[in-house]
Amino acid sequence: MSHAQDDLLPSQQHPWPGLAPLTERELHRRREWVFLILAGLFLGTLAMLNILGISRFILLYDTHRTISGVNLAFAVAVGVLPYPLTFLCTDFISELFGRKRASQVVWVGFMLNLWVVLILWLGSSAPGFMPNDPTTHMPPQPVWNDAKQAFEETGWTFFQIRNLAFGAVAASMIAYLTAQFVDVYVFHFWKKLTNGKHLWLRNNGSTLVSQLVDTTAVIIITHFYAHALPVNDANPIWPQLLVFIAGGYAFKAGAALLDTIPFYIGASFLAKYLRFPPPSGPPAPPAAAAVEAGVG
Repeated sequence: MSHAQDDLLPSQQHPWPGLAPLTERELHRRREWVFLILAGLFLGTLAMLNILGISRFILLYDTHRTISGVNLAFAVAVGVLPYPLTFLCTDFISELFGRKRASQVVWVGFMLNLWVVLILWLGSSAPGFMPNDPTTHMPPQPVWNDAKQAFEETGWTFFQIRNLAFGAVAASMIAYLTAQFVDVYVFHFWKKLTNGKHLWLRNNGSTLVSQLVDTTAVIIITHFYAHALPVNDANPIWPQLLVFIAGGYAFKAGAALLDTIPFYIGASFLAKYLRFPPPSGPPAPPAAAAVEAGVG
């Protein structure tokens, strides 16, 4: 019988040496709180990165070299910075609560994207104090006020954020669903293949594969649908896109490798705290064995 957390029913717990069994109420409280924190962190980060999205590109490193007129610079969109955290959260949920609940969180995140789009659409459809330009369908750009030492707000900022967010959300919704489901699938594929051992392999393997899928999809869709990448139209497009893909993936891959130790420590601590079997430990003894739940 598998010792995966999927096999434990909500009221069952793994017997840890030196730790007294928890009451069913306390066990439920702990597991729900941890799940809500992980899911909330995942969903909050997702909403933030979709709004910030491609509003600014950050130059992390410039090689000062060019190939076929393409500058080899290491740059990422500001929305990419917190993105590795979403994969860490889904890996924690997959490890602790199983594939089914991880997939549920992925679907809720997808619906959250739709909610962001709806709010932005409603905000831009409602009449404002300043009429929109009939050509650009945008309010006039803000003008600097020396007396106030601030820009006179006209609503232009909101529309600019809306335009960028629409492009980012359209790109990320397709990439997000694909990458997150790939992450969950690959995570559990490696978990079954290694019989629950080698936690580092399923954590890094699932994240590296899914983030390559995500980065490639986001860059291609953002350029051809939203036209929001800072590319030079005078140079070939695909080499420039490959540079963006390489830069974004290198950042995400580096973050994924760096989160291995926190994932090991966090998964081990939470497994004990929530009375789940150890992430790479032996199967639970018969007294604590659960009925196969058929999840994941």
